Amino acid sequence: MAGLLVFALTACGGGGTAGAAPGTRAPVTPTAPAVPTAQDTTGQDTPAATTSAAVPSRVPAANGDVSRVLARMSVEEKVGQLFMPVLYGTSADSVSGENQARYGAQTPAKVIAKYHLGGVILFPANVTSVSQVVALTNGLQAASPRVPLIIGTDQENGLVSRMGALMTKFPGASTVGATGDPARSRAVAKATGEELRALGVNLDFAPVADVNVNPKNPVIGRRAYGDDPAKVAAMVSGAVKGFGDAGVASSAKHFPGHGDTDVDSHTGLPVIKHTRAQWERIDAPPFRAAVAAGVDAVMSAHIVFPKLDPSGDPATLSRPILTGMLREKLGFKGVVSTDALNMEGVRKKYGDGEVAVRAVLAGADLLLMPNDLPKAYTAVTAAVKSGRISRARLDQSVTRLLTLRQKRGFLRAAPRASASEAAGVLRSAEHRRLAARVTREGS
Repeated sequence: MAGLLVFALTACGGGGTAGAAPGTRAPVTPTAPAVPTAQDTTGQDTPAATTSAAVPSRVPAANGDVSRVLARMSVEEKVGQLFMPVLYGTSADSVSGENQARYGAQTPAKVIAKYHLGGVILFPANVTSVSQVVALTNGLQAASPRVPLIIGTDQENGLVSRMGALMTKFPGASTVGATGDPARSRAVAKATGEELRALGVNLDFAPVADVNVNPKNPVIGRRAYGDDPAKVAAMVSGAVKGFGDAGVASSAKHFPGHGDTDVDSHTGLPVIKHTRAQWERIDAPPFRAAVAAGVDAVMSAHIVFPKLDPSGDPATLSRPILTGMLREKLGFKGVVSTDALNMEGVRKKYGDGEVAVRAVLAGADLLLMPNDLPKAYTAVTAAVKSGRISRARLDQSVTRLLTLRQKRGFLRAAPRASASEAAGVLRSAEHRRLAARVTREGS
């Protein structure tokens, strides 16, 4: 995911640069036309195969609370719920230079209200102190009174630790995996989740469920629990349960498996040549374990996997992979998140509006870090109003996102974070002892 001063990193969490520098154009007005168009904003033709006719119309079962919230939303509000962009600065109510460049003279709070955003993702440049982050997350939530925000971050620990300036320095996945004890994975995830929740963060884009079988992998490496599918699966299961123990949502990544790549998807489009049988044996077990453990979300990978989908599109835009493999084969009923949509791996063939539309048609529910939020929002709204994305398909995604909130206890209202309470949780003696013990056992 992109960093916040320059935003060179991306949701995948690797160290490569991703996408162009932040734009300087004023945002496009998010009022979308109702007239269907034959081409997206880049002028590329839209194949008939991407229309909503192939999308099942069945909406996931929702209980009364979720149904009532859904029923009072307009189309524009529902579309906004799909997006989790970067918002720049350290306060909800001030305009930073980056926010000015991306969104004009609008504070993060005003951007949330304008686009009816469902979520926001935090990065190191959003962070200066415990009291500041608590004020930021409380301020962001106050800007969305009708539906509490999903506030996410990448706190994998180790190499990717977006909130690391404030949190206990737990070891990364490779060290945790080396302990051979899934209980350690669960304990670290629980402690990580407790610290995030104290700051007002309710979704962690972790654990990494990739099996790192390629020593030359430039983007996963030590971020994975290891190279043995069964051992990685056990660690992933433990982590998902640990985040659940803390009351924080988790997201296994990067489906269908990013472990055997030698290209960084931040800057290119990797191709995985595994057969379907190899995928079943190597890549699938940790994701199966995550689903069985009750993971809240699964993040897609910007990788081409020809034996699962010969179209040449990355998994993020692949209906056979996101809907066929993840939903239908693995039985996942939760939220499907894209990896960051500002990464080059997903932007090679289509424009920023078309990428967002195709991700929804493929089966994604949460559109993470669009490169151009106004353009993506306008494109998805237009696709819904034209019928390319059916209203039922939109309701599927919003229902899943609302159900995640309900499961984690913030559908009606987001808990207000407290700086004094957070100070007692972050870097507590108990957590520091746990970090030292796991580091020692995994070294």
